[in-house]
Amino acid sequence: MKINFWFLDVNQEVVDGIPEIRIWGLDETGKRILIIDRNFRPYFYVLPKNPMDTEILAKKLEKELLDVVSVKVEEKKYFGEIVKVVKVFLKNHENMEHNVKTVLKDPMVRETLHDDLRYSSLYLVEQNVKPCGWHQVDVEKINPIPNVKVDEFYVAKSKPEAYEKLDPPPLKILMFSAIYHTEIGSPNPDRDPVLVISTLTNEGEKKVFRAENSDDKNLLTSFVEYVQKFDPDVIVGFNSNRMDLPYLIQRSKKNNIKFGLDRMGGEPHTSVYGHVSVVGRLNIDLLDVVGDIPEIKIKTLENVAEFFGVVDTEPPVRIYETEVHKYWNDPQKREELIKLCEHNTLLVKKISDSVLNFVFQLSNLIGIPADYVCAAAVGFRVDWYLIRKALTYGELVPKRVEQPYYPYKGGMVLEPKPGLHENIAVLDFSAMYPSLMVKYNLSPDTYIKPDEKTNVNVYVAPEVNHRFRSEPPGFYKQVLLELMETRKKIQHEMEKLSPES
Repeated sequence: MKINFWFLDVNQEVVDGIPEIRIWGLDETGKRILIIDRNFRPYFYVLPKNPMDTEILAKKLEKELLDVVSVKVEEKKYFGEIVKVVKVFLKNHENMEHNVKTVLKDPMVRETLHDDLRYSSLYLVEQNVKPCGWHQVDVEKINPIPNVKVDEFYVAKSKPEAYEKLDPPPLKILMFSAIYHTEIGSPNPDRDPVLVISTLTNEGEKKVFRAENSDDKNLLTSFVEYVQKFDPDVIVGFNSNRMDLPYLIQRSKKNNIKFGLDRMGGEPHTSVYGHVSVVGRLNIDLLDVVGDIPEIKIKTLENVAEFFGVVDTEPPVRIYETEVHKYWNDPQKREELIKLCEHNTLLVKKISDSVLNFVFQLSNLIGIPADYVCAAAVGFRVDWYLIRKALTYGELVPKRVEQPYYPYKGGMVLEPKPGLHENIAVLDFSAMYPSLMVKYNLSPDTYIKPDEKTNVNVYVAPEVNHRFRSEPPGFYKQVLLELMETRKKIQHEMEKLSPES
């Protein structure tokens, strides 16, 4: 049968030696579902030094590598050049590293590709599945998996296909903030207990969990029980990736409590780009979301709230970190500390109301889960967008290499003339850098090496004398033209709307 679902989260598991992709989502009736896809095999490419050796190398690898399901020879583009490569499918991704090391020792091999891409992330780009978007998939219903908290369980019989629907389903969202005890320096989870956790749901339910004097065991237990009971799709905090969740996890360990927040009953864990993964749920840290907004100079919770137009950002009482223990130890002042925590959670709620739709759209555009995309630096976001496009154009994805920073000479800047001026004309370039890249076909696959001889038409960069082929259109040019055209369409549609909408 076919079902339509909205993609929430993804993780990877190996069950009985078979890798599986687990897609967590919501169907059109609002049920929480888990779709298990066992159809996607992990793979990597092997690029031979000599194209004439490709067939020989394919047969050799099929015999020598561990857990090989199949191999095949394909033609791909690598920096614009047509190459023959061996595609090696494995039984599971756990032997990937061992096999790649074995392959690289072979004198016939130039390099391996795609082995550095995370299995679940490769699934998303290879299958063209986009998080925070609607899909349709052919499935078979299966029995519930023990300790997994969803309404329905399915096994995928086909790959998910995009389904034309824009609005996300009604999600259950939990906002939280916490305050920690400290008398000396910053709070230390090995020493200082959690004093208060305040929660607020998008359904309006408020909860406060407080320590019993300096004992936070019941607080942590009650918080975990409440999260599992409310069963949120999205958990939102401020500085939760670097502070709150790691702190709560460590305090739980000190109290011999399992901090089981995810939909499999497991504990959150630090994953790619430093985000804390809560399997089956999205963990959104608002501090990561606003990290790239230069207008917010000092990114405190109050400053961020003010930037997004939240009224009443001033706390009921301003309590500095070094004063927390004084307020907690004084029964008459303790309630002020609790009110501050509730105020912080309310600010988190109001900020999230302004940014969550943007986060979902960015996740869908880039093609990685929303909690990944918040924590990832802009460069990583661009990488994943380009990786997805590269696969659609038949390009192999080169390994990411950290590049040192090289200073460069800036453009000409005209000195302003002091004074007041009239009749000012403004000249602005629309998408100046992308336009230059498109005009001169600047792209890694059009670059001509200094010692390479060519008779084709080229563009020569002034001063540095780098050469770029004028034809055919490079990878960057194709991607940029598509983005620029999409941008124009969006701007045209926005002109039809009221500025106050």
